[in-house]
Amino acid sequence: MNIIQAIILGIVQGLAEFLPVSSSGHLAIIQNLFGIEMETGLLFDVLLHIGTLAAIFVVFWRDIVKLVIEFFGIIGDFFRRFKDPDVIVLSSAYRRFVLLILVSTIPTGIIGYFGRDFVAYASTTLLIPGIGLIITSILLFICDRIGDGRKGIKKITYLNAFEVGMAQGVATLPGISRSGTTIAACLILGIKKETAVKYSFIMSIPAVLGAALLEIKDVAGTSIEAGTVVAYVIGMVVSAIVGYFAIRVMINVVRRKRYIYFSAYCLVIGLIAIIAYFIKK
Repeated sequence: MNIIQAIILGIVQGLAEFLPVSSSGHLAIIQNLFGIEMETGLLFDVLLHIGTLAAIFVVFWRDIVKLVIEFFGIIGDFFRRFKDPDVIVLSSAYRRFVLLILVSTIPTGIIGYFGRDFVAYASTTLLIPGIGLIITSILLFICDRIGDGRKGIKKITYLNAFEVGMAQGVATLPGISRSGTTIAACLILGIKKETAVKYSFIMSIPAVLGAALLEIKDVAGTSIEAGTVVAYVIGMVVSAIVGYFAIRVMINVVRRKRYIYFSAYCLVIGLIAIIAYFIKK
């Protein structure tokens, strides 16, 4: 992979990760159509996700700092309860938010771990990303017709969190948008639009970090050429910068309910990918 290819894929990742059009689907399609070789399997894909993860930290840093502080506060108060039963562990909305994120991470991790071989295979073909994009198109079409919910963090149940986590796990398949699927799940469950966006982006943090740790473990000791390392790092930085602006756009999209345009786009790209699959076959 050269630097130009890395930059292109970084731009695609930054845009498609947060706009509801599936970054993994677009990356798989571009790699298959243009024959871009990934010398270290999923490593570059993981690095691109780490880049967009950095964008999430920049946009939502205040929320993330509070969540980290409350996470350790939960642990501390949990042990304090052994001495003082009157201590309230879930004493704030942010502490509840922490537990909701953890609950969502469980099904995502299970599905992602046991389905990772199939996900890797799915990325080598145009057919599965194409089908995934059509599924995303349908979900976005439904989203455009759902009214704003009434559930804030305090009213989201742990069952709701588990269901959204399952949606995120399914969205590991290329072509199925992670942000689109999780935001759709939130809206269907009656969660407020702005809460849905924040929840969707922040809940991706443990999932991406977990995937990164697994991939780094698998490629540890693998020799990578210096030129490839430079290209990978540049692609990661580009995905972070583009991702920052894509998050801002997505927040505005959710507020104004403009999913229909992305729905039409995913439908067209999905059909093109499927047609290209049968032409190349």
